[in-house]
Amino acid sequence: MFAAFAAADPEPKGELNYVNPFTLLVAVVLSAQATDAGVNKATAELFRIADTPEKMVALGLDEITRHIKTIGLYRNKAKNVLALSRQLIETQNSTVPQNRAQLEALPGVGRKTANVVLNIAFGQPTIAVDTHLFRVANRTGLAPGKDVLEVERGLERRIPQRYMLHAHHWLILHGRYVCKARKPECGRCLIEKYCKYPAKTA
Repeated sequence: MFAAFAAADPEPKGELNYVNPFTLLVAVVLSAQATDAGVNKATAELFRIADTPEKMVALGLDEITRHIKTIGLYRNKAKNVLALSRQLIETQNSTVPQNRAQLEALPGVGRKTANVVLNIAFGQPTIAVDTHLFRVANRTGLAPGKDVLEVERGLERRIPQRYMLHAHHWLILHGRYVCKARKPECGRCLIEKYCKYPAKTA
């Protein structure tokens, strides 16, 4: 499976726009229950004027809210962005930590967000399980699990180490564009012959 993914797309990229680890962290926090395209549209101007924790705090809650009001749950997310910016200044010398526990201690940051930041910003071979990846792992039989942590652990056991850095990008993009929830496009699937899904489409 992963040899096929690697041959087709050797350097897969996430679809969130960012300029540094801080703006990546903010973008991932904003992306919960929102599309990457929607987040990119909202953050284009925000990141131009506030690309550090200090600038974000100086912007203030009202202005942060105004910039991201097109994103779902924007009021709560604005509060989290302001709070995590303050916490980075106060506890991390304004630097995004390269440690999952420290990331998860920040407001609005859960395991999935921490894993995305560790992978994209710092090149750590983490698996960030979103709805697409959860579906692909279960549907294909690659790493079945009842919850995201079980799937994450299963993938960590099964994915060859040489593919770990890019694995979550390949699986997320595959779930987003090919192995779709309602109408999987099995006819153009790179890994169809390895997949155990019983209800494949023609």
